[in-house]
Amino acid sequence: MSPADPDRPDRGPAQAWDAERYAREFRFVAEYGRSLIGLLDPRPGERILDLGCGDGALTAELAAAGVAVVAVDADPSMVAMARARGLDAFVVNGHELPYEAEFDAVFSNAALHWMRDADAVIAGVARALRPGGRFVAELGGAGNVETTRRALIAALDRRGLDGAGADPWFFPTPEDYRLRLERAGFRVEAMSHFPRPSHLEHGLRPWLETFGGPFLARVPEPERAALMAEVEEACAPVLRRADGSWWADYVRLRFRAVAT
Repeated sequence: MSPADPDRPDRGPAQAWDAERYAREFRFVAEYGRSLIGLLDPRPGERILDLGCGDGALTAELAAAGVAVVAVDADPSMVAMARARGLDAFVVNGHELPYEAEFDAVFSNAALHWMRDADAVIAGVARALRPGGRFVAELGGAGNVETTRRALIAALDRRGLDGAGADPWFFPTPEDYRLRLERAGFRVEAMSHFPRPSHLEHGLRPWLETFGGPFLARVPEPERAALMAEVEEACAPVLRRADGSWWADYVRLRFRAVAT
């Protein structure tokens, strides 16, 4: 999910998605997130909000578990794909959730790090939950894709552009996010911060084209191939293995918290 308001500096540059390409080339995001459903422990008859649903792959699994699930994402192409699965999906800015005490749980996989105003998101989740409701999520944690992030920022800086200003991501430490949750009235039951090297089956460049849009948008389209080549060269010593395969240096932050 991406911020819907690119003019708010605290919410970061906007990211556009190609939902079909995402579903085709980056299925591992949902596959890794599947175990998060176990931490959520959905129960038949519950009403659950999937925040940053993407193409709806995990939303569909929640629905199959017998819960009433509402899916939201800021990207219209993602929402269209989720609706094509027969899901109740809506275009909603995660910073401005419109719900009030409607859900038994809020679930989010690989989306919260696109929402830079974390306190606004957490406050919206707290409002959306019924008393005792669960907030279960996984996002990029401190150190996530650090090699690629540094290479992208450096490539823009070399062009006289503000590389750090193009960064759309929020990768918190567990201490930071726990404090934010507790300030909003949550009791944190579980939290883990761990590396998850992830195979990029199609290489680094498709990953850059899919996830690095805010960086690439800073240069004219004819110059983007050269920028990506620079980033590939900088990242290869760390992310490309001896057999030629590329592995992203993912680091994840996973938690379960309860509204008090």
